[in-house]
Order: sequence, then structure tokens, then C-alpha cells
Amino acid sequence: MRQRVLLALDELKAKDVHEIDVRGKTSIADILIIASGTSTRHVKSIADEVVKYAKKAGMMPLGVEGQREAEWVLVDLGDIIVHVMLPRIREFYGLERLWTVGDDMPKAANAG
Repeated sequence: MRQRVLLALDELKAKDVHEIDVRGKTSIADILIIASGTSTRHVKSIADEVVKYAKKAGMMPLGVEGQREAEWVLVDLGDIIVHVMLPRIREFYGLERLWTVGDDMPKAANAG
């Protein structure tokens, strides 16, 4: 499922994609994937694409939040939670900093 999510993000040109392994830090998920869109329309389209790819793989999302405003859309796929955000919202909430306190900096999903 992780590869399908990354493919969906790449397909719609999501920006600044990062994965954070949160196993051992929380029981809500194993991986957080955070990406940015260039506009509310782009954010919504990226999230819709993630949902579409998940459904094609036979996985119904457990929930999708924030589609109306589309500044921050969360797609809950169980073990993977995808956050698609506008850059200013992403900077304000700083999820990467929040989930990586004491860790090395988050790695880019397409690096390595």
C-alpha cells in the first residue's frame, strides 16, 4: 500500500513528500506520509488520487477529513496516514518536527 500511495502522490506531482516511521511512538499508524499541494484544488486532487489508488488496491480508507476546505486533507488508510497540505499550513503545524523530536530529520520519500 505504501508504494501505491507514493505512486499516487507522484502521479499528481505532490511536492516535498516525506515519510515518517512512527512505529513505537504511537499506535494510530505505522507510517505518516506528508506532502504538499500548490493550491486547495491541488491538495484535494492529490488526496482524491490517494483514495482512488487505495480503492483500486482493495483498501477502503477508514476516513478522509478536510476535503471541503482542502488546506489540509488527511486520508486514513489504517497503518498509513497521508497528510496533504498547503505549504503554509504544513509549516504552521510542523508535523515533521512533532513526530521526529529526538530522531534524525525525516527522509524524503523518493530519496534512497
